[in-house]
Amino acid sequence: MRRILASSFTGSLIEYYDFLLYATAAAIVFNQIFFTDMGPGFAAFASFGTLAAGYVARPLGGAVFGHFGDRVGRKNVLVVSMLTMGVATCMIGLLPTTADIGVIAPVLLVLLRVVQGLAVGGEWGGAMLIALEHAPEKKRGFAASFANMGAPAGAALATLVVSVFTLLPGDQFLSWGWRVPFLLSAVLVTVGLVIRLKVAETPLFQELQATADAKKIPLVEVLTKNPKNLFLGIIAGTSVYSIAGIVTVWAVSYAVDSGADKTGVLNAKAAAAVVMVLTVILSARLSDRFGRRPVMLAGVVGAAACAFPILWLVESGTVWGFTAAVVLGQGLQGVIFGPFGAFTAELFPTRMRYTGASLAYQSASTFGAGFTPAIASGLVLAAGGGLTLLGGLWILAFAAAAAAILLTREGRTRDLASMR
Repeated sequence: MRRILASSFTGSLIEYYDFLLYATAAAIVFNQIFFTDMGPGFAAFASFGTLAAGYVARPLGGAVFGHFGDRVGRKNVLVVSMLTMGVATCMIGLLPTTADIGVIAPVLLVLLRVVQGLAVGGEWGGAMLIALEHAPEKKRGFAASFANMGAPAGAALATLVVSVFTLLPGDQFLSWGWRVPFLLSAVLVTVGLVIRLKVAETPLFQELQATADAKKIPLVEVLTKNPKNLFLGIIAGTSVYSIAGIVTVWAVSYAVDSGADKTGVLNAKAAAAVVMVLTVILSARLSDRFGRRPVMLAGVVGAAACAFPILWLVESGTVWGFTAAVVLGQGLQGVIFGPFGAFTAELFPTRMRYTGASLAYQSASTFGAGFTPAIASGLVLAAGGGLTLLGGLWILAFAAAAAAILLTREGRTRDLASMR
């Protein structure tokens, strides 16, 4: 079980290192080298638009990889998704800039970002199910959270690596320094594959293979037999990702543009990711004892209450203000995120679980984190620099999430093997 949990965590960490590394670069680099003919506000909007392209591709990746994960097994699909992500990330690190090849550069950037989105769309569901479907019933929430811990851990690693290279002189950082973290993906993927190839297929999937109906298509079954659970899972998950999009992407750009030290901001973001890992562990443990819904609701209510205080801290334009905002935001995100893997998995039976859980999670990421940085930039521009519109939208997202969680059935005590 330790090897299984280590595989789930490590594989997720590596995939999200690659995927979220792009988010940091979009906040502080890409607007200066791929969108050079625009004003600062519109360049940031365009840069965050390319970020969104990866998130748009995630549900498609979840559907495609989920189909094969429900048909041929969780393990094999995870190997393919990791290789796909590693190749795309290394190619971004080698990509010429707009000054070198003109408009083709941002076009290629978007295409590679879409490939990243497809790959990570297949990663989370498999990594989470490898752990959850091996785990004892009373520890499913904790086991599933190891895939969730990989995301903030990968974000912390990516942010720290970029932070080291921001110490270079500005022209060197923009010339070659930003590329090195992307190229390091090759090393991480090699390590991840060695670990992942040693993990066995899950018992629930092995049992399913003996009775599976090859004519049934998992995606069709999810959409026709479990549309309500899919919809509620997406709405609940959007709250998690709206925090990520605002405090770890948009706020980084806003704080740096407001005069905060770039290296200090990135170090604060990395520290907040560590805080999130700790709250993920704690809330996952609590969800195994008290249920997924009560724990997630506590995080949703807390995040809604702290929406404007977090934004006011970001608005201060100081490293300390940003630090307080991102630590509070990621801490609350971890409370919701900890039980979320088990929450989504327990909405679907084994024969469609990879597809259903992946679609719910990845669609939530698209609506929450994918569009939020660009929407936040647009709302701030529309409000003349004010943050009131952004805060109001944030609270509405959490109100919808609370309603969705309340409408789902508690899954902590459900027998996954007998679900139909």
